[in-house]
Amino acid sequence: MNCRIITDDTLRETIRHGNSGYPFAYYPENIWQFDFHRIDWHWHHELELLYAARGSVICLVGTERIDLQEGQGIFINSGVLHRYEVSEDTFSPNIVFSPTLLAAENTLIYAKYIRPVINSGIPCQVLDPQISWQKKILEIAEQIFAVQETEEKNELRTLQSLFEIWELFTLHFDLGSDSLKERGMDHKQAKLQTMMQFIHDHYREEITLERIADSASVSKSGALHIFQSGIQISPVAYLIRYRLAVAAELLYTTRKSISAIAEETGFASAGYFCRKFRQHYHMSANTYRKMKGA
Repeated sequence: MNCRIITDDTLRETIRHGNSGYPFAYYPENIWQFDFHRIDWHWHHELELLYAARGSVICLVGTERIDLQEGQGIFINSGVLHRYEVSEDTFSPNIVFSPTLLAAENTLIYAKYIRPVINSGIPCQVLDPQISWQKKILEIAEQIFAVQETEEKNELRTLQSLFEIWELFTLHFDLGSDSLKERGMDHKQAKLQTMMQFIHDHYREEITLERIADSASVSKSGALHIFQSGIQISPVAYLIRYRLAVAAELLYTTRKSISAIAEETGFASAGYFCRKFRQHYHMSANTYRKMKGA
């Protein structure tokens, strides 16, 4: 059974990780089982640590593409757009937790040790077992995973291990990053999310690059740069991809004709839609519908 990630119009993941009393979640994930073998672009306020226990994982984080090899891990900071994809069956356990699990926001611990990491401008940190302090984090992460699977009352041991990991982060991260660079990153992400939301709201209409750029009060070249640096595709390519994603869902959740779906999702003709669908999903729209059992 395939899985897919659910996001809102800004690509913020909508699932709740844990609960208000214990904002921590463990996911023993196989990315191969997700639709099209990827966990698509999303972000969340929580922190994330993923471990490539079996197989390799391609991580797209902001402007970076990281080929995570088996045995490596990655830490994703709060509010950072990211995407995972694989080319084979994998096992990539990960944990997602709120920074407030470590300390409440109005405390000395949060101000001195948590906020500086979140506000550092560091989008992610690859964890390589060849580097001693990173190897230690991976070992602690494996202990956290094991505790989730073997012990019912695991909260105290989990929290203790998270503090050990966090201490290693604070000792080895460069927390003196330029605050102007950090604000610039946040500004670009806000503009990117504004343009994405415009596309999500108006994808049924005829949309030009100029309209997308105007929605965030940037130039056409500025819009191109923000999309390319943020998610490595152009605004128009993202528009087409989003239309195809909506069309794919309509194919397996409704019995509407392909012509009707093409028109409903903003494509100029059914023929153009079918060509784009095959290019992106490597199968025809009819084959996709049969595969999904609609």
